Amino acid sequence: MIKPSKVFFISDDLEKDFNELKEDDPIKKYIIRAISDLRENAFAGIQLPKKLIPREYIQKYQVNNLWKYDLPRGWRLIYTVTTDNEVELISAILEWFDHKTYERRFNY
Repeated sequence: MIKPSKVFFISDDLEKDFNELKEDDPIKKYIIRAISDLRENAFAGIQLPKKLIPREYIQKYQVNNLWKYDLPRGWRLIYTVTTDNEVELISAILEWFDHKTYERRFNY
């Protein structure tokens, strides 16, 4: 099911980190493409089982669902899907990282 969404960074600090990436940084280009895909379809990623949601995300952001968007070169973008007054879907980007950091975060 394709559902468009608004896309936001979960915090101003995360958005600042993204904006500080150089324009020619491949990671920035990958994230821009991911944002475009999520605007077209909030469910473009792979939903992670609830039991894998790190406690930190639950405590810090009160997430109850988590999605992984695979970026090139083993990078991952982690986001959650929520609604704005039950009318519009929102994809909130929580973080991005390389595969090794992803494995540590999710205890693989």
